[in-house]
Amino acid sequence: QVQLAESGGGLVQAGDSLTLSCVASEGAFSTYGLGWFRQAPGKEREFVAAISASGDIIDYDVTVGDRFTISRDNAKKTMYLQMNNLKPADTAIYSCAADRHRGPTVKPGRPLWRYAYWGQGTQVTVSS
Repeated sequence: QVQLAESGGGLVQAGDSLTLSCVASEGAFSTYGLGWFRQAPGKEREFVAAISASGDIIDYDVTVGDRFTISRDNAKKTMYLQMNNLKPADTAIYSCAADRHRGPTVKPGRPLWRYAYWGQGTQVTVSS
């Protein structure tokens, strides 16, 4: 089991950058694939990006692939989401999650059901 906590959200203007962090307090962090998801007001939670346990396989949703960068530092038990050129449409609660399937060869997944452990989320608001 792993416990996750996000930080780094805030209110920014369109075109600004922001970096989110997801820190694990317990569990074997380096064995879990991880993902970032977001939920905008009135919408369902959606996939943003995912990274394998070793960090060598990365996947992005097409809406953020050229603006966001996911990374992880297993020694610090931390995952990051660097977000550049933010848009009002990026406004949402961003959550990190750990894959229920563990191991270095597990490819990161997009479906919500793949993720067993979730953080509380951090609010990102982008003004126009």
